[in-house]
Amino acid sequence: MQGRCVYNELVKFLRMAVVVAALAVVGCNRGAESKEAVRRAIVAHLAERGMNVGSMQVEVVAVTFRGEEADATVSFAARGVEGQAMTMNYTLARKGDGWSVKSRTEAGGVPHGAAAQAPEGTAMPPGHPPVGADQPGGSQKK
Repeated sequence: MQGRCVYNELVKFLRMAVVVAALAVVGCNRGAESKEAVRRAIVAHLAERGMNVGSMQVEVVAVTFRGEEADATVSFAARGVEGQAMTMNYTLARKGDGWSVKSRTEAGGVPHGAAAQAPEGTAMPPGHPPVGADQPGGSQKK
């Protein structure tokens, strides 16, 4: 009878250990699906590019998780300065237990660094350098 009681206690212990381990694995995975995890990835991305992130206030305004990818809207402002925040949209990819920046666009949808095009038929201001086919490497719409 004593051996049977020990066996039952061992089975109960192992069952509880499996449940605790499963919850820990699920909990760790969910930890990556948080605004803070996305914020850490974006701050690391900016720091790798030489930006002084210590002088910036970085806030993840919204994030949508899509399995192995996430879309985030992030607001940037100079630390200690009111108003005038800049908003960027980021797409991130899951990397191990965290995230890495895949791409970014300005809140208006223009990729960062891309030249905005004036609406067709709009004249450039006086003294503006030529654009399109007149500029080396440019192209003209047909």
